[in-house]
Amino acid sequence: MASKNIKLHLFIIGLTLLTPLIAMQFTKEVNWNILDFIVAGILLLGTGLACNFVIQKVKNTKFRIAICLAILVLLFLIWAELAVGVF
Repeated sequence: MASKNIKLHLFIIGLTLLTPLIAMQFTKEVNWNILDFIVAGILLLGTGLACNFVIQKVKNTKFRIAICLAILVLLFLIWAELAVGVF
């Protein structure tokens, strides 16, 4: 089952990373290099796997939601910092 989850995560991450790749073909405002794609992939994979781990191990639904929301907030904060240097 874990192998299926990882494959699903990788597929969704690949589809997500197609967005900036396609946008780069149409506009100069999206200018990612290979390192940007690698970092984004690692962040998305880590977030997906962390939430998956929480869903499997935490039994209380309220705690599951709270922890996954905290993980997502952390992802968005890191993404914003890397993108524009908010902090």
